Amino acid sequence: MESYCDRCGEPAGEGGHAACRAARRMEPPRYCARCRRRMIVQVTPAGWTARCSQHGDLTST
Repeated sequence: MESYCDRCGEPAGEGGHAACRAARRMEPPRYCARCRRRMIVQVTPAGWTARCSQHGDLTST
């Protein structure tokens, strides 16, 4: 099963994702790492939630 970068949506095994990893320290994920779908993201003062229509929710807490 192929996995994807949760910031840019490209295949995780292709190219360098150092910039994506650095940005993810401060940002929530934007793409589902399992299916590459764009997620619905909500940022609050307490953290963030990201929802994939196929794989459910991720939270920062």
